[in-house]
Amino acid sequence: MPPSMPTQSSEIPTQATDAAAPVAALRTIPRDAHCISRKDISPNALRVLYRLREAGFGAYLVGGAVRDLLVGGHPKDFDVATSATPEEVRQLFRNCRLIGRRFRLAHVVFGREIIEVATFRANVDDGSGDRELHEGGRLLRDNVFGSIEDDAVRRDFTANALYYAIEDFSVRDYTGGFEDVSNRVLRLIGDPEQRYREDPVRMLRAVRLAAKLGFHIETATAEPIAPLAGLLREAAPARLFEECLKLFLSGHAVESFLGLERHGLLATLLPETASALKSNRSGALRNMLVEGLRGTDARVAAGEPVSPAFLFALLLWPAYCRALMALQAQGMHAAEAQRRAADRVTLHQLSTIALPRRFSLPMQEIWLLQPRFAQRQGKRVLRLLSHPRFRAAFDFLLLRQSASPEHAEDVAFWREAQASAGDIVVDTDSDPGSAADGNEDAAPRRRRRRRRGGAAAGA
Repeated sequence: MPPSMPTQSSEIPTQATDAAAPVAALRTIPRDAHCISRKDISPNALRVLYRLREAGFGAYLVGGAVRDLLVGGHPKDFDVATSATPEEVRQLFRNCRLIGRRFRLAHVVFGREIIEVATFRANVDDGSGDRELHEGGRLLRDNVFGSIEDDAVRRDFTANALYYAIEDFSVRDYTGGFEDVSNRVLRLIGDPEQRYREDPVRMLRAVRLAAKLGFHIETATAEPIAPLAGLLREAAPARLFEECLKLFLSGHAVESFLGLERHGLLATLLPETASALKSNRSGALRNMLVEGLRGTDARVAAGEPVSPAFLFALLLWPAYCRALMALQAQGMHAAEAQRRAADRVTLHQLSTIALPRRFSLPMQEIWLLQPRFAQRQGKRVLRLLSHPRFRAAFDFLLLRQSASPEHAEDVAFWREAQASAGDIVVDTDSDPGSAADGNEDAAPRRRRRRRRGGAAAGA
């Protein structure tokens, strides 16, 4: 049996308990007044919607999927909002698992596709649920359930507060989101400063969605972002890493980067990069970064993979160059300065963004291989060509050439080296990188393995 929940009304708006709280007012957009068709919706999402409706619960397609369908996009994820509690959803679907502590959700699993089902959440806590606020206003946990009107006004942007009803194929709008989507405007629901304090990552979401959709961030929504940018330091580094992947690996990296600059967020998210770009008067580093992000967008558009290691090598390269110059100015040997600069930049960035080692280590290798492209003698060529990061490092060298023509000769040589790798003849007598001269790039001597004796060998 469905729980006794407040019913939706098209005439009486939800009563706000706070003078500043937003008020829901329903506008129903009939099927013939919008472009959403069931053929564009995941069959699994439709299956979840119909089963919830058949069980007597309210159920709607909600959020980004509805928004993207209205602007002619092709959503990858389909989320459902319902009056059923997570436990009731689990009873209806054997292929369901409950996740989350901060926001309790049901995931209905169909092979590789997951339909996320969320219970309508209330905008205010009447003491009946589980909600926790940080003293600064940040929302730590929100599991207070309510009506669809409550759920609409607690969502972040009006464009994300649209509900597609399967029973009559209409779109339900409680916050003016349908008009905002039509006008390509991104607007926060409620007081912008309060909403950013509840969840500072909303500032990054505003930039990302504006970049993805080609929307304009409404003035009142944009104004608090720069003054509140520092609140991002309170967000979990792991969450900021995931948000960075969404910002830069979704096909709109250039616009996302420009948005971060425009709204004062780059200095908080990538502080050393922002500082290095500011001090680089020629603009070469910024040009290289933007060109690299443009290439990333092209690869995403072509369906080609993009490595987070390469992405962060690009994003943090200005910081690495600045750190390297500072260490070399102190008289440090080049190779040692390169290693220390790589470690220093990585360590400092980890305090903001939790970059996993499986990405940070290849990122550093891409940086540290760059000086080796100037070494073209004998064995060094073969060793570099056989390095597992050669291709990524060479692609990075191509980017460096886009910012400075001084790398043109290196690029030409290594292009030819790749084309004729099997024909390269190594002169071991004249190779400056031979093991005899002690160069760190030399091939290591083979060591004869010692056989362990007796009990040790059989232990």
